[in-house]
Amino acid sequence: MDILHKIYSAFDMSKMEWFTFIPEWVIPDAVVLLLGVLTVGFIIRKERRPLPILLEMFCFIFLYAAVYENMATVMGWYGYGQSLLMVFNVPLSVPLIEALFVYSALRLAMKTRASGLARAALVGCLGTLADLTLDPLSLSQVHGGIGRWSWFIGLGDANIYGAPVYNYTGWFILCGYAAAMIMLGRRWYERSGYKPWVGYAYPPLCMLAALAVMVSPLSSLILWLGPFFQKGGWTEWLMLGLVFSALTAVLFSWRGRMREAVSWKEDYIAPVVFGVFYLTNLAFDVVGKRFDILLFSLPFIALNAIVFVLAFRRRAAVDD
Repeated sequence: MDILHKIYSAFDMSKMEWFTFIPEWVIPDAVVLLLGVLTVGFIIRKERRPLPILLEMFCFIFLYAAVYENMATVMGWYGYGQSLLMVFNVPLSVPLIEALFVYSALRLAMKTRASGLARAALVGCLGTLADLTLDPLSLSQVHGGIGRWSWFIGLGDANIYGAPVYNYTGWFILCGYAAAMIMLGRRWYERSGYKPWVGYAYPPLCMLAALAVMVSPLSSLILWLGPFFQKGGWTEWLMLGLVFSALTAVLFSWRGRMREAVSWKEDYIAPVVFGVFYLTNLAFDVVGKRFDILLFSLPFIALNAIVFVLAFRRRAAVDD
């Protein structure tokens, strides 16, 4: 009952129709949907075996991210406002943008001379950087007493613009778990000699495995050092700091060395997905005169840009 009370007290649903046109909610979601269409087209044109990749994205959205996001709303951790397309309580744009980040970042990471663990960490770190520009904006987009996104946290809990600090580390593990499981599934597919049934089987199995890890005690350990500490305290800052330490370690060990050269023509999807996403957020920061959030976002966008500059340097792959 306490959970329901928190939800109903934060959201006066009598003010929300089945669909409410609020431009600063709907336009960013429409941009994400268009990026989804662009990415599907990219996969069909550029991937050697597009069907398993498309299945990866479908299973990520509907067997992993949307399941977890809906579980979080049912548990009363946070809630969303209505938008263009909903997957039960969650705008479709939420699991979709997460899927686009994982696919495009992993495509880039797979061409680096880095270990599998470092590649998964890189995907997770890019997810955290993106979220640090998205969630402060989303939480500030309140209309009629309803937020585009709202967290239900304690008054004294460690937070960044109203979202608990562990939320940003959460994007690291959400994207990182998925990337790790996808790499394992692709390895199985490759070792099978690309048998069709393996191509159909590994995407759902990998995403269900990622979901199982996401709800396991490992996640609370990474997010706030549970069960040794409770969420809401200083350990959330510590673990978010470790995410940035992981990014530093990956960049230092990688140093831009590529297993396979990348080019704009063949690999434009990562800078386009992340670039359009960032530009959309910055535009709404400016339009809404949220200059504090804009300034907060710029360092994280710069870090993401460094990753792309390292990867897209025009030179042959080497073994330095």
